[in-house]
Amino acid sequence: MTLRVLFLGEGSSDEGLVPHIERIAAELDVPVAVSSPALDWISPPVGHSVADKLRAVRGLSDTYDLAVLQRDADRGPDQDRRDEIAAAVRTEWPGLAHMPVVPVRMLEAWLLLDEQAIRQVAGNPNGRMDLQLPRPSTVERIPDPKQQLKETLALASGAKGRCLAELQKRFPRNRHRLFELLDQEGPVSQVPSWHRFVTDLTTALTNRP
Repeated sequence: MTLRVLFLGEGSSDEGLVPHIERIAAELDVPVAVSSPALDWISPPVGHSVADKLRAVRGLSDTYDLAVLQRDADRGPDQDRRDEIAAAVRTEWPGLAHMPVVPVRMLEAWLLLDEQAIRQVAGNPNGRMDLQLPRPSTVERIPDPKQQLKETLALASGAKGRCLAELQKRFPRNRHRLFELLDQEGPVSQVPSWHRFVTDLTTALTNRP
């Protein structure tokens, strides 16, 4: 039986997590069909909260066996986000099996560790400048991982002026590409929030009735 999995992230670029959900499921020999509905076209516009998105998706009358709901911890405890997600499910879609994904502080923290992937996406794979990448043990304490990732890609590119401005415009696309290149067995595997994501997903996929 193929499990129907709903993925809802904070933004469209977070859909880079979908291939990793599929890969983990494949390694567990669990057939899945992951759906990440495009909510931008719905009128009136869908709000940004988990509850708003669940309400909108439920209105589409689709059914799912599992919902994977991503919400950055930002500057608060990750448990606050987990409680927020659980409350949204209870209110908007009671009985929906779900698991939270809570990067600390932001999802970009998971993308700051692979030097070769960063150099490749920055368009300068043979660059030698010191990128001063964080260690897995400290990356979750970076105040603004998104800004640091932007700055690191700029440094890795070696670009200046107009070329640098063009690189910065491509940040959403480059962020998505970094997700595609993310090595699940690489440095990110040592990051607590990533490890919890893998553990929680494994449990959710294998403990189905």
